Parts: sequence; structure tokens; C-alpha cells
Amino acid sequence: MTSDRSRPPQPGKDSRRAYLVFGIGVLAYFSAVAQRTSFGVATVDAAERFGTAASALSLVSLMQVLVYAALQIPVGVLVDRFGARAMVSAGALLMTVGQVQLALADTVAEGVVARVLVGAGDAATFVCVMRLIPAWFSALRVPLLTQVVGVFGNLGQLVSVIPFAWVLDRAGWLPSFLGLAALALLAGTLAAALLRDAPPGVEVLHRRLGLRRTGQVLRESLAEPGTRLGFWVHFTTQFAGNTFVLMWGYPYLEYAQGLPDTTISVVMTSFVLTNLAVGLALGGLTARRPERRVRLSLTVTAGIFAAWTVLLVWPGTAPAAVVLAAVCVIAISMPASMIAFDITRSFNPPRRSGTAMGIANVGGFTASVLAIFVTGFVLDLLYAGGFREELYAPDAFRVAVAAQFLIAGAGAVGVLATAARVRRRHGPDAV
Repeated sequence: MTSDRSRPPQPGKDSRRAYLVFGIGVLAYFSAVAQRTSFGVATVDAAERFGTAASALSLVSLMQVLVYAALQIPVGVLVDRFGARAMVSAGALLMTVGQVQLALADTVAEGVVARVLVGAGDAATFVCVMRLIPAWFSALRVPLLTQVVGVFGNLGQLVSVIPFAWVLDRAGWLPSFLGLAALALLAGTLAAALLRDAPPGVEVLHRRLGLRRTGQVLRESLAEPGTRLGFWVHFTTQFAGNTFVLMWGYPYLEYAQGLPDTTISVVMTSFVLTNLAVGLALGGLTARRPERRVRLSLTVTAGIFAAWTVLLVWPGTAPAAVVLAAVCVIAISMPASMIAFDITRSFNPPRRSGTAMGIANVGGFTASVLAIFVTGFVLDLLYAGGFREELYAPDAFRVAVAAQFLIAGAGAVGVLATAARVRRRHGPDAV
């Protein structure tokens, strides 16, 4: 196993400048999460604006997530070649254009184009910010700062839940999405001006990374079972929370649980605050006990689907307190998914860390694509079959959400199988 925990600190690491670079990176990811989750808040408005059914509407988010997932490996390779500064700045520009396009969109097709641009820009943000951490910080700080990126970056969802939702309700579609475009432009400008790929005198990029060398780095990353374990941990832990915030959380809370808008805002805000509270604790735990990372990820996944089970089997609508508690458990999905990147980083040297983390990041978004599509498909299928007269009927949501359990089961099998391979190669205490 490749370990850098015992190496002496390098010049420039853990410095004030390192924390400035880290702060700008977190801001860029904060903005990206706000862009990513905004459409989930606007789902009902989008259905009215575009005049479409659940499966067609889910295509808008589906294409966004699909593009994000498809670009993770190319982005990982490109950040190893060109660096985080260039990639984060370009990603912010793409998200700016995408949100302007969505602000002007009147059809599903135009909405899909917009979210493809947002997905592409979002794809160029997270892995690139993660690439900065081992370049600027000593090894013992990396697991905790990895969680900090996820925790404070995911606070960007509050922009969607509170100010964006408020502007959408009172000012309408155009001003709300233009406001998000302005946030993306600000983040991109600061990234271009202040981000640096590594401390002065430290070379972390492959300036001569050609096609043949790119293929070799990709093969080396895929051949490492720790990379594949990162993929499956991310696949299994992340999709429940991602699917909830990107597409189906608001409709579920409004139609299946009958919550008013003010209560939904409280529930979704609690989702984000749970990320903050749990993420820092998970970061400290994985830093101290790396051999428990797989067990921890599977425990979190089991808890998430136990919470979903409570909501699905509750007769009628559940009390608001029960819904709130269950959603807070589902929210642990997001910080728990960051364990995947700590696993991936542990088994790959810095020269291919961007590529390896890109591979791992594909996992959760592949599962999210499946979950978003399956949920919308089941809702449409039940509606077309006359199961209920309303598309978003509570009983239809029970069946549609239950289909996500199959995805979690497949992910758990993948985690267990690849964890066994990691232990055979690196020792029983590797994960």
C-alpha cells in the first residue's frame, strides 16, 4: 500500500497560502453544488414551465448527472496534465453559461442542453479541488480536509433551499437562475486569480502527459483494487442523498408526505446541516481508524435504507418529526461518500491521484443516474397503468423509492468483493 503518512512535511504545505488556496477551492465547490442542486428545488416549476411528465422531466437531471459521471475520468486525466486552476475556472464558466441557458429555456430539450453544460462544469470542479489537498497539506490533515471540502461545499445546497427557492417563488424562473449564474461567474473569477496547483517549487503536474502515457496512467489506476474499492464505496453511499437533493426530494416531501413549503425548507436545511455535523466526525474517524472505512460505509448505507424503510411502511403520511429524522439519516449519504476518496488516495501515488479519484467519483453518479431514472420510470409506469390517478401519488412513490433498494444491494456486493481483493494485496488492515 502506498502511504505518505510518515513523510516529512514539504515547504509550503500547511501554510497560510495553503489555506487560502483551500478556501477558494471550497468556494468553487460550494458554488458547483448550488448549481447542481438548483433544478431539484425547481422540479415542480419546471414541470409546469415545460409541460412534461415525470420520466421526461427526470431526463433533464439525468443528463446532467450522466454527463458529470462520463467526464470524471477525462477530468481526472486533464487535471493531472493542466492543473486545478485551469480546470476549476473553465468549469465555472461552463456552469455560468448553462444557468443562463436554463433561465431562458422554454422546452425540455433546451433544459437538457442547459443541464448538460452545468453537469460538465460541475464535473470539472470536485476532483480538481480534491487534487489540491495532498499538494498543499501534510498527510495527517488530508482525511479531515477531504471531509471539510464535502461538508462546506455541500452547504451550497442551502443556496438552493433558501435564497434560490425564495427568489423562484417571488420573482420567477428567469431572475432565480440568473442569480445562480452570477455566483458561478464569481467563483470562476476568484479561482482564476487565486488558485495555485502546488506550493512554489513543487511539481505535481504531468506537463508531457501524452496519449500513450495517459493510457498507462489510466490502466495503472484501474488495476489498483483500491481504486475500484473507492468506486464501489462511492457508488453505494452517495446515490441516496444525491437522488434526493437533485431530483426527487422536493416532490416526495410535497406530494408523498404532504408537507407545506415552509416545512420542506426546514427539512432540506436540516439535510445540509447534518452534512456539516456528521462530515467532520467522519473525517476524524477515518483518519484515526483507516482499517474501518469499509465497515463504516456499509453501516451508513444500512442506516440510510432503514430510514427509508420507516417512511415507506408508515401508514399514510408520517409525522413531520419522523420525516425530519429520516431525512437527516439519508443526508449522511453525502459525507459518507467522501470515504471513497480517502480510500482511493491511500492506494495511489500523487502522480495519478486525479485520474484515480475521477474513477472513484464515477461510482456515486453512475448509481445516481440509475436511481433518478428508475424512480421516474416507475412513477410513469404506475400512472400509465392506472395504479393511481395522480402521477405523484403517495403509494406510487412508495414503489418507486423501493426500487432504489436494488441499487444499494448491488453496490454492497461490489464493496465486499473489491474489499476482499484489497486485503489480499495490501494486508488485512488495509481497509
